[in-house]
Amino acid sequence: AEKQLESESKPGDGSGEDYKPLPGGPASLQDEQVPISHNVYWKELSMLVYVWVAFLIVQIVKTYTETCSTMFWVLNSLQVPIAVSVTLFEAICLCKGTRVIASKGKEITNWKLHQIFLYCSCGIVAGMVGGLLGLGGGFILGPLFLELGIPPQVASATSTFAMLFSSSMSVVQYYLLNRFPVPYAAYFVLVATIAAFTGQHVVRKIIAVVGRASIVIFILALTIFVSAISLGGVGIANMVEKMENQEYMGFENFCHQS
Repeated sequence: AEKQLESESKPGDGSGEDYKPLPGGPASLQDEQVPISHNVYWKELSMLVYVWVAFLIVQIVKTYTETCSTMFWVLNSLQVPIAVSVTLFEAICLCKGTRVIASKGKEITNWKLHQIFLYCSCGIVAGMVGGLLGLGGGFILGPLFLELGIPPQVASATSTFAMLFSSSMSVVQYYLLNRFPVPYAAYFVLVATIAAFTGQHVVRKIIAVVGRASIVIFILALTIFVSAISLGGVGIANMVEKMENQEYMGFENFCHQS
């Protein structure tokens, strides 16, 4: 029996060697560290900047035109081809598999037509909700990204960037039109920045202790729930106040200059 055990533990047969991961296994597939400049998708970033500048120019020019005039409606209509052209370009790239979702590794993305239609519709709904109710598009885009299989940290960061993309356009527009005091806006920017970094640091610590990134999902769900309740409560309070004061609560004339 001793001779048999010795023969089984001899070097060369693989039993006494340390475990080594397979060459093609997940543990051996690690991305090389690159500088920040190489980690930025410049084509996608330039496309976002193009859309941002185009919408900003249209909004500023529209402000100086007469409401309900021919030029007013032309400028409003110009926003459609700008958004549709970029959306179609990205949709075609996703269908052909020439776009890679970075957070999902080097997996090639080949979406079907019904997926493209569904996700584009969710983006349109997110924009409408953000414009009508004053909510950030991340309330809809966050759960959508999670449904796509994107990690919670990436989904949260992308939703925040989407809200920053739209809100920064309004800030620049109001600044050029001298519609808000700069110190007042700077105060809120400072408070929001400190709160964002503090929340990010706290959540990172919680994830490190708990060991589960799903905490981000629960935070997102809690935020959506509290915001929905708060929005409904404020709306009901305003409605009751207007009813007590016998104020008009219907739609005003869009072309009427007050």
